Amino acid sequence: MNILVIDAQGGGIGRQLVASLKEHCPDHTIYAVGTNSAATSAMLKAGADQAATGENSVVTACRRADVIVGPVGIVIADAMLGEITPKMAKAVGQSDAKLILIPFRHASHVIVGIPDYNVGRLVEAAVQEVLQAVERNA
Repeated sequence: MNILVIDAQGGGIGRQLVASLKEHCPDHTIYAVGTNSAATSAMLKAGADQAATGENSVVTACRRADVIVGPVGIVIADAMLGEITPKMAKAVGQSDAKLILIPFRHASHVIVGIPDYNVGRLVEAAVQEVLQAVERNA
């Protein structure tokens, strides 16, 4: 399976996701795409099999992904301090891949009914969802 991790800003969430996914899914390909070089670098250092940066990389990677995982902002145009372009959000939202979105609370985006978990717990829950998706497709 091709698992795509998308992150922005400093790539901290993506780094945690990639590291955990590499540990739990060593036989699957982990692609990392950052909206900037810092995010990409963080995910590559965490063990991503391949990594790229920028809008076109997000669009291209979404076409070949079986699972896409990242913060909920990756489907919201202009989210993550404007790093998610409308083209990126559209590519993620229209992808045939299974989307696993981590519901971070931000001042401008609130998802009602979602407990305010710490980052570690949210990443762990996202990884468990990826593992279930992998098992269903095995």
